[in-house]
Amino acid sequence: MYRITQKKELSPTIHLMVVEAPDVAAKAKAGQFIILKVDDKGERVPLTIADYDSKAGTITCIFQEVGYTTKQLACLQQGDALSSFVGPLGRPTEIKNYGRVVIIGGGVGIAPAFPIARSLKAAGNSIISIIGARSKEILFWEDRLQQYSDRLLVSTDDGSYGHHGFVTDLLQQVLAQEKIDRVWAIGPTVMMRYVAQITKTDNIPTIVSMNPIMVDGTGMCGACRVSVNGETKFACIDGPEFDAHSIDWDLACSRLNTYKEQEQEALARIEEGGRCRCHSN
Repeated sequence: MYRITQKKELSPTIHLMVVEAPDVAAKAKAGQFIILKVDDKGERVPLTIADYDSKAGTITCIFQEVGYTTKQLACLQQGDALSSFVGPLGRPTEIKNYGRVVIIGGGVGIAPAFPIARSLKAAGNSIISIIGARSKEILFWEDRLQQYSDRLLVSTDDGSYGHHGFVTDLLQQVLAQEKIDRVWAIGPTVMMRYVAQITKTDNIPTIVSMNPIMVDGTGMCGACRVSVNGETKFACIDGPEFDAHSIDWDLACSRLNTYKEQEQEALARIEEGGRCRCHSN
């Protein structure tokens, strides 16, 4: 069992969770993820690593309530334990001194953007961070990213804070003003796709983190397949980071609704029983 040492609500639907997992924390690196199970009968859910502390033996994850299992997670509190917590999985971010880089975090993608920014800064890069959310209410970790950013730009879809618009608006502004050597984008698939379209025009190397449906995390089930340069890759073992300009985005977007019907049925069950009865069952 993996004990939750800290649980914090960042917004009504976004939560921070620190889990005691010494073996995972000892090897974790920026860009990797874990797969957890709430209980023995629960589904396996991938979450990107938002932070790690090898000395304390802890992993920090940030998640948004979007489906049955994330709503179960939201019910847990400090002192509760997870049945399974496997990782670190996936290939870590390739950290080098690239020069001037842009790191974009959209929504909960802000969380995994943080360790990438920290590692790239330590490698000597000049960091421009761009973060965005639908509104100020669900924006988080601006202060943490600021620590490792030479510039930090913020946008909200509704204009409640920072630039009124999208992270891609700010990216275009940055590219019009200065030379950028590399871009990272982590967030909704549609956002990453648009970033790829923008940077492809100027041939700027761009990395995206593909965190689609995953089941076993070992490449055996094939649920997380991504088409890259016409070849089938698995996000769990070949990624989760890929060259944004080589991804078949039409296929990636179409796969988002693969289990939509089943997820709606699961959500209906949890709503019938009350928001947190799932944990006791």
